[in-house]
Amino acid sequence: MAFDYHIDIDRHFYSGPHALVGYAVWARFTAATVEALYRGKRVATHARSYQRGAYTTLPEHMPNSHRAHAEWSPKRLIQWGASIGPHTAAIVEHQLRSKPHPEQGYRACLGLLALAREYGESRLESASALALRLASPTRKSVISILKSGRDLLPASATDALTQELPTHSNVRGPGYYH
Repeated sequence: MAFDYHIDIDRHFYSGPHALVGYAVWARFTAATVEALYRGKRVATHARSYQRGAYTTLPEHMPNSHRAHAEWSPKRLIQWGASIGPHTAAIVEHQLRSKPHPEQGYRACLGLLALAREYGESRLESASALALRLASPTRKSVISILKSGRDLLPASATDALTQELPTHSNVRGPGYYH
């Protein structure tokens, strides 16, 4: 069984007991069900799904630490972001909205919020505000801003980043390419 305690059947991932990670687990599947077998005994049963790239996970298969993550919700992540500041909360909201399913944004949100430990809450909030002003509300942008120290520059220095291009006959603009 893979390190994430899931088995792959036609690019859909089904959970098995996390205690079996690293062990050879056999899968038996039909059009309606998927079974995971270890040493000839059934250890998991799932309804078959044909959604590629998705996961079917039973809570009892998760290690305790992952069950704690399963209790996260978008509301809880946004509240945590808001406890740092409104700009951080806005970045968290964007991470959750920009994915097909909010759960897919959890890892990015947790990574973003972990930056508060490394850089401090005030720097994270300042970097989030700058990322929003630059219309790039992503975790990657916030990390770049923090690493470069751009969040420490006075606002007037960063305003130059958002100014309009000068009018000039050689500046074509985005309309030229459409």
